[in-house]
Amino acid sequence: MASSLLPPRPVSPLVPTRAVSLSLNTLGKKFTGSLPINKIRNSIRYKRLEIRAVGAAPVVSSNLQADDFRHPLDKQNTLLFRAIPGLDELGKALIGPVSEQIMLLQNIGTSIQVSENQLTDLHQLLQEAAKILNTEAPDLYVRQNPVPNAYTLAINGKKPFIVVHTSLVELLSKKELQAVLAHELGHLKCDHGVWLTFANILTLGAYSLPGLGFIASFLEEQMYRWLRAAELTCDRAALLVVQDPKVVISVLMKLAGGAPSLADQLNVDAFLEQARTYDKVSSSPIGWYIRNAQNRQLSHPLPVFRVRESDEWSRSSDTSLSYARPSGEKCSFLKS
Repeated sequence: MASSLLPPRPVSPLVPTRAVSLSLNTLGKKFTGSLPINKIRNSIRYKRLEIRAVGAAPVVSSNLQADDFRHPLDKQNTLLFRAIPGLDELGKALIGPVSEQIMLLQNIGTSIQVSENQLTDLHQLLQEAAKILNTEAPDLYVRQNPVPNAYTLAINGKKPFIVVHTSLVELLSKKELQAVLAHELGHLKCDHGVWLTFANILTLGAYSLPGLGFIASFLEEQMYRWLRAAELTCDRAALLVVQDPKVVISVLMKLAGGAPSLADQLNVDAFLEQARTYDKVSSSPIGWYIRNAQNRQLSHPLPVFRVRESDEWSRSSDTSLSYARPSGEKCSFLKS
């Protein structure tokens, strides 16, 4: 995406950002000011999403809907975000054909477009993930960049696209890359792309208008809260595709502090235990306050929080809809 449309902060998985993108950034904060989970659960239709034994072939469902795996906080914060008067109209007014052309031409001019004839392994991973999630595969580009990252853009009904940085390709295994692609597809499946683009540009535009700093600050806070919730939903999409919570946890671990030279020394179980330790340490009143004060304006949930959420959802029995393979074989929820 053109630099003129981005805020000063860079798009990075280790730096919170207002960038017009949906990335795999790994920082953020635990949600505050939300409704109690038990009340949310009473208002949301739950279904059982089947994750099978590790290593089994992916489940393909022709009737998978976004709300089947949408995180309760995503549902709640999306409703709050859309309730802001005039947001949709003002957001559309700030986005025009010039912005669309800049984004499109930058990708075509500075990246490699993946297709059945170009980077065919990535193409196959994307097509398979899209089929499992029952959504159309977007365009996919690989861009030279030393910062491991991936993001999705969608504006005004145009065909969306995913961008993956070369450093992320080098960092992750083939299955982990598919988890990344599935995460980004989750944003599109749940219509996050257009809404986040509206929110980002709206906030940036409001900052440039005299007297609207307070409104911009309010919108920014709402935007970050919504994005953090959306990331949890998309981690679930990754779980549905790769069928192994350790793959998703490994992605988050590598984004937090991995390197290709350390790959054979990284321990997923140890990182999961680290996430549980974080919960214990931050459970005191002082720990809760410090954690939220530090992360108030970060755009993504902490990696350890995402790890815990992914692990808990993979073990969950809260949902009730089962999916079957095309052959009719039933699939059981994964227990790891």
